[in-house]
Amino acid sequence: MKQDKNERGRFTGRFRLYFAWPLWLSIPVAMLALLVDYSDRRNGIIAFVIVAAYITLALMLFFFRYAGLGREMISFGMEFAKNEKGMLKELVVPYCVIDGKGNILWYNDAFYDLYSKKGSLKHPIYEAIPELSPDAYPDMDVLDGEEKITIGDKDFKAVMRRNMEDNSALPGGGAMISIFFYDETEINTLIRENRDKQMIVGLLYIDNYEEALESIDEVRRSLLMALVDRKITRFMQGIDAVVRKLEKDKYIVIFRQKYLSELQVSRFSLLDDVKSVNIGNNMAVTISIGIGVSEESYSREFDYARAAIDMALARGGDQVVIKEKDHIQYYGGKSATQEKTTRVKARVKAHALSELIEVKDNVLIMGHKMADVDSVGAAIGVYRVAKTLNTKAHIVINDISTSTAPIIDMMNESGDYEDDLFIRSDRALEMVDSNTMLVVVDVNRQSYTECEELLSRVSTIVILDHHRQGEDVIQNAVLSYIEPYASSACEMVAEILQYIDGDVNIKPPEANAMYSGIMIDTNNFLVKTGVRTFEAAAFLRQKGADVTKIRKTFRSDMDAFKFRAQSISTADVYLEHYAFAECENTGVKNPTILGAQVANELMDISNIKASFVFTPYDGKIYISARSIDELNVQTVMEKIGGGGHMSVAGAQLTGVTVPEAMDKVKAVLDKMNEDGDLS
Repeated sequence: MKQDKNERGRFTGRFRLYFAWPLWLSIPVAMLALLVDYSDRRNGIIAFVIVAAYITLALMLFFFRYAGLGREMISFGMEFAKNEKGMLKELVVPYCVIDGKGNILWYNDAFYDLYSKKGSLKHPIYEAIPELSPDAYPDMDVLDGEEKITIGDKDFKAVMRRNMEDNSALPGGGAMISIFFYDETEINTLIRENRDKQMIVGLLYIDNYEEALESIDEVRRSLLMALVDRKITRFMQGIDAVVRKLEKDKYIVIFRQKYLSELQVSRFSLLDDVKSVNIGNNMAVTISIGIGVSEESYSREFDYARAAIDMALARGGDQVVIKEKDHIQYYGGKSATQEKTTRVKARVKAHALSELIEVKDNVLIMGHKMADVDSVGAAIGVYRVAKTLNTKAHIVINDISTSTAPIIDMMNESGDYEDDLFIRSDRALEMVDSNTMLVVVDVNRQSYTECEELLSRVSTIVILDHHRQGEDVIQNAVLSYIEPYASSACEMVAEILQYIDGDVNIKPPEANAMYSGIMIDTNNFLVKTGVRTFEAAAFLRQKGADVTKIRKTFRSDMDAFKFRAQSISTADVYLEHYAFAECENTGVKNPTILGAQVANELMDISNIKASFVFTPYDGKIYISARSIDELNVQTVMEKIGGGGHMSVAGAQLTGVTVPEAMDKVKAVLDKMNEDGDLS
């Protein structure tokens, strides 16, 4: 308030000076009269008379007119303030003043008309407008702030301005905050209309074109494809889309963005419509759709669409992937991945892998953290490929689990391998040079690899994996062979070994390791087992795999058996069909492996559609998810940051307890149940 007094005093001083200057001017005028009187007496008398009249007039103006003008100026100021307050009261922009607790102190007519229909003026403003809670008010350091709010069917931008000084006399804690409500309804409507009219590019591929045709009589093949084409065309006409066939099994689709939300609500019913086409074909036709969304350019949209369709196919097809910058959404993927009967792709990838290895001096092979039997077995298979091509190779593994220890011990005890066949990450980093190649097996997620730093240090990277791709994929791989249909990474490597030029001399320990990987990942050939799985197993048997020895190697001890039995006995059932169990870490080595075994055994219980086992270990909660064919557990795990296959998936959570982790999975199941994704 001191500043306001100074301002008023300075204004008053200027006002007095304006009326006092004639009095100050009378002094030089009087001196001038004295000078005239000194030179001419008669003229001096006349000058004194004039000066006296001038001084009298100046005194009258100062003492009489000053007070009157002051009153007139005060009256003008009061009238001006009254008009200003009236103008603010009648301002078309809603405006109010609140205290620090949200109580409304003053408001104009526009605010009353807006707010009185929503809340009481006697209550704090945040009761009617939750966005304007005390936490949103600007403090003394910021002074200004804004919030986006909705009142009725209108959108507003609430601009808040805090007074420079707080008034302690106010009941709300000394704060006074002015709020202006700017109506942005029309602007937002225009923005939505403009966004809705934007064109979106999509690519639609038939996943199993050749396989579906082979499953039906030749005379019906054209009819089958005609029905599928009709389903696609009629569906796209329903959303006013332009659809054109690029190839016999590929389409490009262009539609307005306003229809995208409708497709998401229906969860892309076209996927099920196409699968319903049946004229005697033994294999249902499935499609994949990749949609790109970008406000930058249509070329960028098309790039996103291509990346999305590639990801949809890499994840096994029968699904829709929507890519918008770094945000990716998945829909569908309920049906089991169809096994490819042709081995052309395996032969092409084997040839490309051979060419890359032949020109390198050193090959580093690594799997995922906490390597399992499939990861180590696949790495050993790639090691045999490198040795066949006369290239030195090393397998990167940091922690040896109880499941992988028998394989590694068997390799080391045979005496046929180098002492540095298995190395740790620090040693591998020292070996990296310009002529080093890195082969990643059984994983395609960058953060899950054994040594993530190797990915940035090595320029030539190859990926061999059977897990569906997610968002955290390894970038800049020169060769990527990801086949979700495969039962295991060992199956893929076994196929590659059959197409390597030259005499591939697979030794019995290597055949045992790869056979073990297939057996463990398929749960003794019960899960994700196809014709090519048995062909790979037969190939390894021919190369010396000993099934009896493998079975003895992977028998568990009595403590582990009791541990599994205890975990199964404490399992609970959620939503009538989903088993939840906890594997407590009671000192057993590698409890995560036992957790996976518990998840497998829970699926042997009738009426259980999926199992989720939670294992606390090393500061994380490891989740093992299993199903048979009634729930895609991969989509469940992806929603909490994990991934995997339709029937075998998992996730790792940090900073949560087991009950909290269970609640996360249950929340996902509840949401899927509401959306109709749980059958």
